[in-house]
Amino acid sequence: MELPPDLDHWAYGLMLVLARVGAAMTLLPGIGESTPPPMVRAGLALGIALLLLPVLLPELPLPPDADARAGLAVVGEVVTGLWFGWLARVLALALATGAQFIAYTIGISNVLQSDPELGPQTTAVARLFDAAAPLLILSTGLYRMPLSALEGLYRLIPAGTMLPPADSLQTVLRGTADGFVLALRLAAPFVLASLVWHLATGLLARFLPRLQVYFVAVPGQILGGFLLLTALSGALLSAWLEAFRTGLGALPGAG
Repeated sequence: MELPPDLDHWAYGLMLVLARVGAAMTLLPGIGESTPPPMVRAGLALGIALLLLPVLLPELPLPPDADARAGLAVVGEVVTGLWFGWLARVLALALATGAQFIAYTIGISNVLQSDPELGPQTTAVARLFDAAAPLLILSTGLYRMPLSALEGLYRLIPAGTMLPPADSLQTVLRGTADGFVLALRLAAPFVLASLVWHLATGLLARFLPRLQVYFVAVPGQILGGFLLLTALSGALLSAWLEAFRTGLGALPGAG
């Protein structure tokens, strides 16, 4: 049986598309979590690559004569996929980072002491919000936005080409800074409440030096923090979800 004349083009194209899609899928929020089995995630990446291949094939380069050039092109696609995946992932990490800030301010975590059960510098509040992020992404259908942007990324960075170092680094730094600012915005009510509480306890210790302020302040801080967290959890998740949707709309290749 005679093979199709363009079979090498299809095979090389699949290798390039799978390299970028597979690398991005390891970091994309919602569908790139570490909880699902690796075979499931690998099958999902392969399925998306097979769906994109017929659409992208006319724009994909022909197989080069040298194997070194083909390997370099695959490495470039992996780097591009990881770069794109990180830009999407950093938006999701803002929720857990903000929850970590909240845990510090309400007094249930110590920045100098690790939790032996949850891991180094990880709190139960951060784990809770970290688990809520993929749930919200999958239930609201927002996982489709980075996949659509990944397809549009081929118009900005064609397959087989390298990322521009200066522009891509600047984009990563800006995205990381935006994620950190979002985390601080989510934790802002708790930071403000913590400052007011510490100011009040400081004045109390000043006027009542015989009072053991620590044994009064710490339980009150934890109780008040949990009450504030209960009251604001829904608003925090809604604010993060809206900011996450806006950030996904600004990804390279989106729109």
